[in-house]
Amino acid sequence: MTASSAAPVPSEKGAEVGRRIGVGLMYGLWKPRVLGAWRVPATGPVIYAVNHAHNIDGPMVMGVAPRPTHFLIKKEAFIGPLGRFLTGIGQLKVDRHSTDRAAIGQALGVLADGGVLGIFPEGTRGEGDFASLRAGLAYFAVRSGAPIVPVAVLGSTDRPGRLITALPPLRSRVDVVFGDPFDAGDGSGRRTRKALDEATERIQKQLTAHLENARRLTGR
Repeated sequence: MTASSAAPVPSEKGAEVGRRIGVGLMYGLWKPRVLGAWRVPATGPVIYAVNHAHNIDGPMVMGVAPRPTHFLIKKEAFIGPLGRFLTGIGQLKVDRHSTDRAAIGQALGVLADGGVLGIFPEGTRGEGDFASLRAGLAYFAVRSGAPIVPVAVLGSTDRPGRLITALPPLRSRVDVVFGDPFDAGDGSGRRTRKALDEATERIQKQLTAHLENARRLTGR
């Protein structure tokens, strides 16, 4: 599967527009505390592996990350004006219930162009503890060779807001902790099912350790 046979690869320019919008919204509505952003490689392909406990976790990372990010987002979010907006700021629509070859091609294209791909490796919003990972993250990391940067978002689910209960309280603190980049593969370049299973196991250990460290650092 090559990027050329999929939908067009979104531009970094669009993702940069999204990042600037995210900066204004996230810092305007809440009080993000960002730790470890210096660990993100300044250039070249990178995959953010982000825990996912709340709907604002993705926009929060987009707004505080040092580089523009292209997130894989469920296709159900791409409805009407919101869908056009997400596409315009370089986000990727993915069908979680099938092998979405268009989304796969776009994601690999982002990495081939030296961009940043954002993934929620748990596949859907949950406890945000990296307890159950899907194989997609391992596939993209092994296929592209891009390093994974673990990202822990903490505090978005501590308590509901008073005015809008679906959001964290306005001006509350949300911590975003970036970890050290690591390679998911074993260096052999293998892409077999066994290699991907082993990569997923390595990834889960790294992400769980990062989340534990992030909780110690932030006291959450």
